Amino acid sequence: MRVRRTFCFLDLCGFTSFTDEHGDQEAVAVLGHLRAVLRAEAENHGVRVTKWLGDGAMLSGVDAGAVIRCAALVRDVLQSDGRLALRGGICEGHVIMFEGDDYIGAAVNVAAKLCSKALPGQLLLTGGTKASVPPELQPVALGDLTVPGVSQPVEVLALDPGPLRISRQTTAVRPSV
Repeated sequence: MRVRRTFCFLDLCGFTSFTDEHGDQEAVAVLGHLRAVLRAEAENHGVRVTKWLGDGAMLSGVDAGAVIRCAALVRDVLQSDGRLALRGGICEGHVIMFEGDDYIGAAVNVAAKLCSKALPGQLLLTGGTKASVPPELQPVALGDLTVPGVSQPVEVLALDPGPLRISRQTTAVRPSV
């Protein structure tokens, strides 16, 4: 069955090196922090953690704005109190829902590819999601990107990190200092 969803892949930057330098106990603490923050914010925004991917996760949701806001908030929380930066890729589109809990399609693949191209702290999203970006976030156009397996170039926007642009309690803009 085809459904329209927004997908987000999130990834902790430098996790393997961090584990080598700081050991398993510290690595598990970093993962625990990511998962606790992500679970709480996903629940608050009506977003589903579709899969845990080692030092990252795949999110999905019906409301693109909620997925974008959730990802940005988790990224900003980790920026302020985490040990590693988070990066992500976001794409909305029609996909095949497979066996009730998995998704197959270009939107999933594009979100994963964008995540792999993002810089530490950066969320990359497709131009098709621009209208769903919450007003407190300001995307910057980066141009088109060729994604393997996708016939047309993909317009890419970036949500770069700011000093906690989204407040945990109110999701309102916090002034830069």
